[in-house]
Amino acid sequence: MTNVVRLGTLGTMAPSPQRLDPDRCRRRLELLAALAHAKSARESDPTQRLRGIRLRELIATRRRPGN
Repeated sequence: MTNVVRLGTLGTMAPSPQRLDPDRCRRRLELLAALAHAKSARESDPTQRLRGIRLRELIATRRRPGN
């Protein structure tokens, strides 16, 4: 015989969030697309990428304990 655990009924589950209206959903998707485009443009610029690498290295060296 198998041990079956009863999880409950659908009546005890949390209610699902309300759907966004179509205009709000469209604006949200446009914003996310614009952010993704800006991120890809920023990452494609080699000077910005190198600047980010140098900055991360500087932060890492400052976090290291000094002797």
